[in-house]
Amino acid sequence: MKFLDQAKVYVRSGDGGAGCVSFRREKFIEFGGPDGGDGGKGGDVWVECVDGLNTLIDYRYQQHFKAKTGTHGMGRNRAGAKGADVVLRVPVGTEVIDTDDETLICDMTAIGQKVRIAKGGNGGFGNLHFTTSTNRAPTHANPGQPGEERNITLRLKLIADAGLVGLPNAGKSTFLASTTAAKPKIADYPFTTLHPGLGVVRAVGREFVLADIPGLIEGAHEGHGLGDRFLGHVERCRVLLHLVEGTCEHAGKAYKTVRKEIEAYGEGLAEKPEIVALSKIDALDEETLKQQMDRLKRAAKRKPLLLSAVSGEGVEAALAELLKVIDSARAEEAPKEEKEWRP
Repeated sequence: MKFLDQAKVYVRSGDGGAGCVSFRREKFIEFGGPDGGDGGKGGDVWVECVDGLNTLIDYRYQQHFKAKTGTHGMGRNRAGAKGADVVLRVPVGTEVIDTDDETLICDMTAIGQKVRIAKGGNGGFGNLHFTTSTNRAPTHANPGQPGEERNITLRLKLIADAGLVGLPNAGKSTFLASTTAAKPKIADYPFTTLHPGLGVVRAVGREFVLADIPGLIEGAHEGHGLGDRFLGHVERCRVLLHLVEGTCEHAGKAYKTVRKEIEAYGEGLAEKPEIVALSKIDALDEETLKQQMDRLKRAAKRKPLLLSAVSGEGVEAALAELLKVIDSARAEEAPKEEKEWRP
């Protein structure tokens, strides 16, 4: 299944049904009076967050969704039925954005969450509603109100506790594969990861979700490489693990390149807690390792972790650091218990 994290959709709610002009006609009843029923309400358009979905691929093949028109009113005071609703089912973490690509309509972050994005038109009144003391036989009824239409953008942002960032070939996919049951593509050339991946890490008897995104290169915010739009998938993360390849030319410059792209992206990503690690240390000799570590320490202004996802060296320490930040963030987000008041 192809990973699709953004889709543009046209939605339209149903028009209301028209009211009915009708008069009661029965034998031996000369002046039966008006008995036109009201029209039914048009169908609404809803967005619902459901389990079992992890992509917006369904909206690649269908982009137009229209709710049904309400049934028209009928004689004998029969009101029309409500039009059928349309429900757009989306995965957890989907944002619904208005036409201007800036206004957030709703953020679907919990299973079962349901939001109405287009309200159906009300049905029109039948001629029975217009009876007065001076107009005992009205001959007009209201048409149904038109429904709403709008173009929206569905944007999926994966929900994970920790996210992996770095240049292409920094060892992110190897780290994900070694710590989770995920099976990302791993090869010795850049941009082997073409779409984000998720995995569940089980460490120290605990679990958390780890997200891997395609690598960033210089100028990613201007569209170079795969661009920076995949950074949206780590916006919700509590902590970032920044992997810097130990076998690169200059670890400090590699770190600064990625940090520059993160800061240019914005959305509060640069303020998130960050753990810096020098990866692929199994391929370095002692002298090169010390040189690269010193360069990275000066650039990041902190002592980096040393790890190798292939040999497993330093992996447990990195997971422990991630868990420490995640636990701290969860504790802050947990609702505080109110102390019982006593006189």
